[in-house]
Amino acid sequence: MTIQIENLNKTFGQFNALSNINLAFPEGEFTALLGPSGCGKTTLLRIIAGLDFADTGKIIFSGREVSHLSAKERKVGFVFQHYALFRHLTIFENVAFGLRIQPRKTRLSNAEIEQRVMELLRLVQLEKFAKSYPDRLSGGQRQRVALARALAVKPEVLLLDEPFSALDAQVRKTLRRWLAQLQKELNITSIFVTHDQEEALEVADRIVVMNQGKIEQVDQPENIYHAPRSQFVNAFVGDSNVFHGILDDENFVVGDFAYRLAPKNRTIKQAGETTAYVRPYDLTISRQAENALAKGEISHIYSISFLARIEIISPQSEQPIEVLLTKDKLQAEQFKVGETVFLIPDNLSLFQNMNI
Repeated sequence: MTIQIENLNKTFGQFNALSNINLAFPEGEFTALLGPSGCGKTTLLRIIAGLDFADTGKIIFSGREVSHLSAKERKVGFVFQHYALFRHLTIFENVAFGLRIQPRKTRLSNAEIEQRVMELLRLVQLEKFAKSYPDRLSGGQRQRVALARALAVKPEVLLLDEPFSALDAQVRKTLRRWLAQLQKELNITSIFVTHDQEEALEVADRIVVMNQGKIEQVDQPENIYHAPRSQFVNAFVGDSNVFHGILDDENFVVGDFAYRLAPKNRTIKQAGETTAYVRPYDLTISRQAENALAKGEISHIYSISFLARIEIISPQSEQPIEVLLTKDKLQAEQFKVGETVFLIPDNLSLFQNMNI
């Protein structure tokens, strides 16, 4: 199923939850709605599901407008943040629930229900727990039951509202990778809400970054991370060092330092006040001042697996600067805490609108 959203708006009193949302979801795509709390992502998901309704705008499923249809009429599968399993029902009956409450004319026979449920339990690798109750399962297993229940009625679209946020870190990582693989096997159009950028970057085919009820950027994960189109996306997705300065014809000037821009970084034509964002791995530490953007003193050196994270205090930045180096590079250069060094960007993103 394809999904088209046209000119969607939603308010709660004086609060604009969604403002002029236009999106297209291709068939079989796994899309993440990513953003901070209150950005409108869950409201948008609920409107797509039919659990809430927009003030204006259209929701179109494969050419058919469904804006005023209920969730049941839209044939969506919904997985909530909290599993919402029935404690008094076995795992089998939890998955079978949606099938048993279908109208008599369309309801499967008991034999067909049993076959369908066991197929799904095998799919989510829980067939041996069919006769168990939810309190015997781990959090990750319960969420897989919730997914099987959502898939039982053969929905045309799968919607997931922060499905992994209640799980601990290692289970969350394992489950999201499993879900991404399962989604590809089923080829079902899927949309999931998350505030976890790592989660979105790892499993989504495409990411919709939202902020204050508006869309900041829609793109593939690689472009969201490496080619953000707004200050908000740059600041929200990944870690960045921020430098405020002045852009002139050839240089980005920060205090006494004039960093000569490479052609690839000359993304702004107009001179004036500018903000630069530099990823920690895009900064080089040097004992030479040539073409440096800033100078500072090393305050901490942390070892992280094969990487070293170096924290630098600089008058050219309001916050401590973070640099990532390989341990081999650190050992070769012998940088020490308390040493004064210069910082040279290998790459940076420039923005003249400093409101994020």
